[in-house]
Amino acid sequence: MYDVVLLIEQELTEPDAKRVVDLHQDMPETVKYHVLVPCHNAEAGVEASLSALGTADLYGAGLVDQREDLAEAQKAIDSEAKDCTGRSVQRLRDLGQRAEGGISHDRPIDALTATVKKVGGQEVIILTRSHIVAEFFHLDWTNSARRHLGVPVLHLLEHDEHKARKQAPTN
Repeated sequence: MYDVVLLIEQELTEPDAKRVVDLHQDMPETVKYHVLVPCHNAEAGVEASLSALGTADLYGAGLVDQREDLAEAQKAIDSEAKDCTGRSVQRLRDLGQRAEGGISHDRPIDALTATVKKVGGQEVIILTRSHIVAEFFHLDWTNSARRHLGVPVLHLLEHDEHKARKQAPTN
């Protein structure tokens, strides 16, 4: 079994799933994909934003009153991330591949590292939108993964169907 861990920012499109599968079409052994979707922590995000604004003293205590709303927001975020993961896994399975997936509230690179260790990942594919500034300063997921993992790491840019339709020649 050749285990590939996919760290994705958003749901795999059909063209992206096909591109990923095509990378391994000549593998002599069975490939299994492990899809990982990082999930935003609503409460931590609000607290970090308030701290960054220097207003935690003013509004920090007010967060106690908002815990229920934040919990509801987190449920919605988790539900969407799980749905995204499920649809992405299904796209890989529709192409005849073995696939499983999950979400994580950990930092993406920490979750990726843990997943690679857990499943014995032999390759990592990171599929994101273009992040020019982070990539320029080598702060993006791909560069971080290459520093932390001892397996090949490939970065693919997500296929943008809307952009592709606009650029397609019309007859």
